[in-house]
Amino acid sequence: MADVNGTEFLLLIVIAVVVLGPERLPEYAAKLGQLVRQAKAYAEGAKNSLRDQMGPEFDDIDWRQYDPRQYDPRRIVREALLDDGPSGSTVAGAGAAAAAGGATLATAQPEPEPVRPGQRYDQTYTPFDAEAT
Repeated sequence: MADVNGTEFLLLIVIAVVVLGPERLPEYAAKLGQLVRQAKAYAEGAKNSLRDQMGPEFDDIDWRQYDPRQYDPRRIVREALLDDGPSGSTVAGAGAAAAAGGATLATAQPEPEPVRPGQRYDQTYTPFDAEAT
């Protein structure tokens, strides 16, 4: 969910006043408040139901690890491609080709430093598979 700063919040209030009019605005504000309270009660009920079903293990769970905002897709893909396989070999992007055709895997190149603003990207570290199409 995107954060709404003070200016955007005031702009939303002004738009609501213009669209709804000052007569209907209190009614819709009350409905919105009721909807938020119902959603909060529903979420709390689901949490209590989950706690009852899981028992004492529920309190031991680190819920922050399931926060989707912490995931970096580039890191996840890089770790998946460079993860050690069951045979101990490093998968460098040609894992499927090696498993299917018996091709040898390329040696993993060292991790490059991140490109800083104003710095040119050194393409020598770009992963390349000659057999890929």
